[in-house]
Amino acid sequence: MSGCKSLLLPLLLVVAGAAFAGDAPVPQTAAKLQPIISIIIDDLGNQQRHGLRAISLPGQLTYAILPHRPFTRLLANQAHRQDKEIMIHMPMEAESGKALGPGALLHDMEERHFKTAVRHNFNAVPHAVGFNNHMGSRLTASASRMRWLMQAAMFRDDLYFIDSRTTRHSVALEQAGQRKIRSTSRDIFLDYRDDAQVVAEQLTKLIEQARRNGTALAIGHPYPATLSVLEQWLPDLAQQGVRLVPVSKLIEIRQQRRESSWPMYSSRSPRAVKSSKP
Repeated sequence: MSGCKSLLLPLLLVVAGAAFAGDAPVPQTAAKLQPIISIIIDDLGNQQRHGLRAISLPGQLTYAILPHRPFTRLLANQAHRQDKEIMIHMPMEAESGKALGPGALLHDMEERHFKTAVRHNFNAVPHAVGFNNHMGSRLTASASRMRWLMQAAMFRDDLYFIDSRTTRHSVALEQAGQRKIRSTSRDIFLDYRDDAQVVAEQLTKLIEQARRNGTALAIGHPYPATLSVLEQWLPDLAQQGVRLVPVSKLIEIRQQRRESSWPMYSSRSPRAVKSSKP
């Protein structure tokens, strides 16, 4: 997709200029702390071709796979063979009432049925080491349902949780923290619209945020435009002085840096485009 490359080149130059052409010298500590990013590809499991293409992307991306879908196990096993990190993409009720498919967690479920569904979802996705919400704007705003979710997840002590932040009212991180489940939240949606220009712009913002704050976490989807842009963009990432890591590593780095002050770069980033999912 030659159009993607023409979009990416000027945007990457903007990022490079923001990083190295500031008005003030870069603090000494900034040179020692490399900006870190993670990218999650959501909504895998329904389509084989796009799913395999996503898993073939270069670098340590993380893949959130829906449970009980036609290609759930095939894609999870393929990602595991390629040493990629895997998450359960937990279907949760949205305010829109949009259908969720198998494994759905609904607000009106009884606690026993809710927790049983969570366990079945975990068992459906092999090799998973974390989980995040698929949709969930209604459910993640409920303290009692998020408490049930985190309690059900405590049968393993190696799981982490990512709040996809589909609503500003989410209490999911708070409930995860109360149960000592490693957790963090999404910073940027790469493809709030299936458009190469949008994806390229959001990747620029991802790098800028990582340079400002030390780390940044993005979520994208196996859309044709997203995959095409990432195929062009990922091989050049190291040249920008930024490291791509699995989500588990990003959480570890954020914990290590929490008590440290990350130096602010002098350049200002453009206002982020508001993006959301149901």
